[in-house]
Amino acid sequence: MSGLPVLSILILLPAAAAVAVPFLRSKDAVRWFTLLVLLADFLLAVGILAAFDPATAEMQFRETRVWVPALNMGYRLGIDGISVWFVLLTTLLGWICVLASWRAIAERVKEFMTCLLAIQAMMVGVFCALDLVLFYVLWEVMLVPMYLIIGIWGGGNRIYAAFKFFLYTLAGSLLFLVGLLALYFAGGRTFDMLALMAAEYPFRLQVWVFLAFLVAFAVKVPMVPVHTWLPDAHVQAPTAGSIILAGVLLKMGAYGFLRFSLPMLPDASQYLAPLMITLSAAAIVYGGLLALAQSDIKKLIAYSSVSHMGFVTLGLFTFEVNGMSGAVIQMFNHGITTGALFLFVGLIYERTHSREIAAYGGMIKAVPVFGILFAAFLLASMAVPGTNGFIGEILVLAGTFGVSGWAGTAGVLGALIGAAYLLGLYRQVLLGPVKVPAGTVMRDLRRRELACAAPLLLFVFWFGLYPKPFLTILQPSLDHLMTQLEPAEAGQ
Repeated sequence: MSGLPVLSILILLPAAAAVAVPFLRSKDAVRWFTLLVLLADFLLAVGILAAFDPATAEMQFRETRVWVPALNMGYRLGIDGISVWFVLLTTLLGWICVLASWRAIAERVKEFMTCLLAIQAMMVGVFCALDLVLFYVLWEVMLVPMYLIIGIWGGGNRIYAAFKFFLYTLAGSLLFLVGLLALYFAGGRTFDMLALMAAEYPFRLQVWVFLAFLVAFAVKVPMVPVHTWLPDAHVQAPTAGSIILAGVLLKMGAYGFLRFSLPMLPDASQYLAPLMITLSAAAIVYGGLLALAQSDIKKLIAYSSVSHMGFVTLGLFTFEVNGMSGAVIQMFNHGITTGALFLFVGLIYERTHSREIAAYGGMIKAVPVFGILFAAFLLASMAVPGTNGFIGEILVLAGTFGVSGWAGTAGVLGALIGAAYLLGLYRQVLLGPVKVPAGTVMRDLRRRELACAAPLLLFVFWFGLYPKPFLTILQPSLDHLMTQLEPAEAGQ
């Protein structure tokens, strides 16, 4: 790949396809074209991962084109050992979303696939961007196709959910813009993110910018108390929308902490770490309790995301190697596992048009393949040893207990609550006498649906049993981040 602008290709391929889709004639042609484009994008991401040098923390595959020299603003791309995994995750879930929507989306197929292609281009661009303006534009504009996916193809209360999602995320992003401008003027009037990471800022400025960023990132994660948009968005979104929300968009907030708050504002990050740990512990326990109280499968999984993402922010602000490694692993693994759970809830809903837990029972007898695979993803979400959820959660807890005993205890309590609601869901839906909503005929998984589940299942057990490749690529970038977190003398 030497000399090729592979990151630009990765972004522009789905973007160009989004422009081409309206010119296709049939719905099947649109589906196949979108699937092939997103598969090609995924294979390119796999190639980038294979060519990635794990021995360095430097940004790789860099591209730089200055657009506005007077403002030092340009088209800057690059990935490190952290972002390369989220590029892979985004491209993996992209083509899975197409297969998951193959029959579920029967109206306005062109428009739907255009939105999927557009949002993938923007999400990959966010993970590759090394320019503040480019990052911010992509961060903001990707809200539009997500708003359309929820608002047009969602459930009965889709308009309310779409507006709530858009307003929450937009309000947070406005403070993000204020913080970016403050860094631009204080960091030497440049939008180059690497230059801004190397600059030093007064402590007071760091605190105010950190708080501005906190609002934007907390909404995206989402953290308590700005989490209320998430259950509405998930419940009303089509299956592909929920997969994108859980698998990628929730990671944008935590990724913002990794790319901005921690390396650029190290003194403020350390100073406000107790606040972040408190908010994270609250999200773990409160999100778990809310999940425990749900009667709707999709709402249960949505609230479980609040709890699981609490482990991510908890680990990030321990400033311990184990905690931070576990946080990044948990980000990736949550995208795999929770994306799979939303996929399976969508498959249930396609068959029965009900998401009420009480409407089901004994599904493992009626549809055994479905039941076994759903059980595997539930166990992964529960962080059972041998699955991908275990390694991230145990590292976060190990790092947390080294910093705060009470926060570690809250994490253990959250894990126990998680086991309670997930085992309860498993017992009600999969075990006992066979029970399905009246007037429905349960069919086991089709080949298309197995094709969606198979790669996710592979990651569940690959990272659960052999996480070394992930850690090998990740560690140099995390070590570099740890050095950036060392307090600057000028900030004291």
